[in-house]
Amino acid sequence: MNADIHMLLHADRSAELRREARSFTPPRTALRTRVGWTMVELGLRLARSGPAAAGAHTFRTA
Repeated sequence: MNADIHMLLHADRSAELRREARSFTPPRTALRTRVGWTMVELGLRLARSGPAAAGAHTFRTA
């Protein structure tokens, strides 16, 4: 392939990819949902393990 033709095809494809990238917006709700459920799962694991398994001390109030 001629180098000039190769460069023209490359420039055309890169411009097309840049247009697609500008118009793309990632779905925020999916990420928010995954992070939320991950936090719930982590909280449940911590609650199940208890303070003795985590090596924490019990704190007294008043």
